[in-house]
Amino acid sequence: MAAGTDITHPVSALEAAYKPMSLEPLPVCTVKDNGVAVDNSNNTSNSINNNNNNDSSFMEKNRKDREAQGASRPPRPNPISAPPTASVVRRSASTARLTSLSSSSALDSDEMERPPVDLVDRSPKAEYVPVIRSGGWMNQGYRQSMEDTHLRVDNLVTWHAESSHRGEAIPHARNGPGAFYGVFDGHGGKEAADYVRENLLINFLKDKSFPTCLGDAVRNAFYKTDLAFYQEYCHNQECTAGTTALTAIVFGRNLLVANAGDCRAVLSKRGKAVLMSRDHKPEEEKVRIESVGGYVYDGYLNGQLAVARALGDWHMTGLKELRSEVSGRHTSGGPLSGEPELQHAELSDEDEFLVIGCDGLWDVFTSQGAVDFARRSLQAHNDPERCSRELVDEALVRHTTDNLTVVTVCFSREPPPTLVQPRAYVPRFRRSISAEGLKELQKQINEN
Repeated sequence: MAAGTDITHPVSALEAAYKPMSLEPLPVCTVKDNGVAVDNSNNTSNSINNNNNNDSSFMEKNRKDREAQGASRPPRPNPISAPPTASVVRRSASTARLTSLSSSSALDSDEMERPPVDLVDRSPKAEYVPVIRSGGWMNQGYRQSMEDTHLRVDNLVTWHAESSHRGEAIPHARNGPGAFYGVFDGHGGKEAADYVRENLLINFLKDKSFPTCLGDAVRNAFYKTDLAFYQEYCHNQECTAGTTALTAIVFGRNLLVANAGDCRAVLSKRGKAVLMSRDHKPEEEKVRIESVGGYVYDGYLNGQLAVARALGDWHMTGLKELRSEVSGRHTSGGPLSGEPELQHAELSDEDEFLVIGCDGLWDVFTSQGAVDFARRSLQAHNDPERCSRELVDEALVRHTTDNLTVVTVCFSREPPPTLVQPRAYVPRFRRSISAEGLKELQKQINEN
C-alpha cells in the first residue's frame, strides 16, 4: 500500500463517542460493454433504505434482548453499521502516520501553514572579552636594600587621562581598552629599575607602530628606554645600575609578553601552567654570547652578571656597546642584550589569570606550583592583591634569599572554577585464603 493512502471511514476523531457522518448518496455509474454509462443511483437509494430498515429491526431486537436479560450485557454490535469507536480511533491514528509520510498529503500541502522550525541555534554568540583585575605585592626579603619595582595599569585610557602625559588619545582595542603590567628586578642600585618603570610605557604609547603592531612598538620602547637611560645617567656620570624587565600587555583578547632577563610570566589555562616567557640565563644563551665575543664562566656572563639580557649595565666593559641606528631605532650590541623576547597568546574563557614574578619567587616555586597555589588562593577570597601577598609570604617561608615582587592579573570577575579530576581506575581483585591458610591463621590467633 502506498504511503498517504486513506483506508478508513471518514470520522471525527475528537468526539467522545462515534457518530457516523451524514453522507449524501453519490450517483453510481456502471459501464456496460457497449461503452454507455447507466445511472444506478435509484438502486443505490433503495439499497440504503433497505439498510436503514435493517438497522431499525436490529435495534428493536436488541431492545427486546435487554428486557429479557435484565440489561445485564451490553448490546451486540451491528455488523452493518460502522465499527466501534475504539477501532475507528486506532485506524485513524494509523492513517495520520501514513499521511504524514506522504509529500502529497494534506499535512504537507499549502492549506496547513506552519512556521518553519530551525533546529540550529543561529543567534550570534557573544565574543569573549576578558575582565581585567590585578593586584601586586613586594617585599625586601633578606636583602639589605629593595631594588625591585613594578607597574600595574588595568586601563590604559584611564591612566593616560589621569597622567601628565597628554599626547594623542589612546585608541581602543576592538574588544575593550588595553592594560599594561611590568616587573623590573634591579641590580647594582635601583636607578635603572625606577627609570624603566617611569619611561617604558610612555615610549611604548608614543611609538609610531602603536597600536597597529604591538610587537614592534614594545621592542622599540625597550631600545629607546635603554638608550635614554645611558644618555641621562651613564654618559656623563658613573652609574652601576641595571635591571631586568618583563612586561605584559593586554589589548582586547591579545596577550603580549616581552621579557629581557630572568623574570617570568605564567598563564593559568584551566589550572595548567603555560609559560609566557623564558629565563635568560647565561647558560641558556651561551651560543649567542660566544658568537659576539663573550663567554660564560661559572654560570655568569663574562664572569660578572647572572643574566644574559638586561637594560642598563652600561658601565661593564665589554658587555654592551652602541651600534648605528637601524630601521629608525638605536640597537645595542655585545654579549649583554637589551632586546626583549616576545610571546603572544589569544585569550579565551579557559585562561584564568597570569602570575608575573621576579626571580626571587621562581627560586622556590615551580611554574605549576605557583599556579596551583594562586588558584587555591583565588578560590578562597578572589582577591588578586591578597593572592600576590600570599605568594610572597610563602616564598619567604620557603627561604628565598632575593627581593620579591609578584603581580597577579585575573581575566574574569569570578574565581577559578573547581576542577574535578577523573578518578583513576583501580582494578579490583578477588582474594581468597586456602583452608591451610585459615588453619595457620587460627593457630596464630590462638597462640597470641
